[in-house]
Amino acid sequence: MENADVLVLGAGAAGMMAAVEAARRGRRVIVIDHARAPGEKIRISGGGRCNFTNLDGARAERYLSANPRFALSALRRFGPEAILERINGAGIAWHEKTLGQLFCDGSARQVVDLFVRDMAAAGAELRLGVSLTDLRPDAAGAGGFVAETSAGAIRATHVVVATGGKSIPKMGASDIGYRLARSFGLPVTETRPALVPLTFGAEFTEGMAGIAVPAARVMCGRTAFDEAVLFTHRGLSGPAVLQISSYWREGQGIALDLVPGAEAAGVLRAGRTEAPKQAVRTVLSRLMPERLARRIEEVADCADRPIGALSNARIEALAGLVHRWEVMPTGSEGYRTAEVTLGGVATEALDARTLMAKAVPGLFFVGEVVDVTGWLGGYNFQWAWASGWAAGQVA
Repeated sequence: MENADVLVLGAGAAGMMAAVEAARRGRRVIVIDHARAPGEKIRISGGGRCNFTNLDGARAERYLSANPRFALSALRRFGPEAILERINGAGIAWHEKTLGQLFCDGSARQVVDLFVRDMAAAGAELRLGVSLTDLRPDAAGAGGFVAETSAGAIRATHVVVATGGKSIPKMGASDIGYRLARSFGLPVTETRPALVPLTFGAEFTEGMAGIAVPAARVMCGRTAFDEAVLFTHRGLSGPAVLQISSYWREGQGIALDLVPGAEAAGVLRAGRTEAPKQAVRTVLSRLMPERLARRIEEVADCADRPIGALSNARIEALAGLVHRWEVMPTGSEGYRTAEVTLGGVATEALDARTLMAKAVPGLFFVGEVVDVTGWLGGYNFQWAWASGWAAGQVA
């Protein structure tokens, strides 16, 4: 049986970071992943340019969790400036896109290559195409664990579970991390797709695919996001919708402000005065795409009516619809397209400073498998870097 100080399960962002840090401390580190290439989520992220962090990535309110402050210990010790220092040190050019989001100028593969190089330089061994079949405490009584893998058994003093969540199963995502946690008696909170497009019935989607609203507000309960919205053949997508999807639950409606910051009633009243014979949709088209204006006109039951025929009350009602169009999703696109998994290994079972299970010495959980989910825009990568780094300091 092979021996290692640290066995890392998963060669994604969190796993590779943990491996680098542990190996730099002189530990013998083995990283296994069933995939044929490391860092696949890094590679596809940000349209292939990797949104590797966010300048606001250490703010607790940008993370969803049963205990949002749990993430702060790791994020404050390894914040956006820390990963940026490594990106700069590797000579990777980057730019700030919007809202503090940092992207590579070139390919996301540069970030993957950075960590592969760092693992090799530190002496961590990466083994791809290797699957875990079982993980159990070492019965020899010396502490540690025995991992049965498709390439043979490995005895390890510490195990870092960095297996990610269930999002994007075509890339090999699975629930193995949650199953491992439960097998050791650790609680797992409810998991669900997050940062995912929402779906609607045919009566909503018909004729709407391709409409883009560059600046909209999407609301769900007391939460709102101001970003772009895209109408698809199945429903709604775009940054604002992906953001709100993490807060939305089945049976709950959302509301759209199609022109936040504008004063729709004033535009409609001006249109009534200036061109009373124009169709309502024509005036609405001053505020939004023409096809969307037609739909709002239909929903307001004033299709093919001239704007001059609308009373002040109808104008106010129409403006109210523009600023708060309440719609009911039928569901989401699910894990197939979800960027991350909401929920995971309960934070109450983990030490916030080390990410080690309180009841199972030597067993760590990092990254997406933990019940910490960031906003869209680099926050989930920042959590991966920070949590992997924290575990790597002690594993």
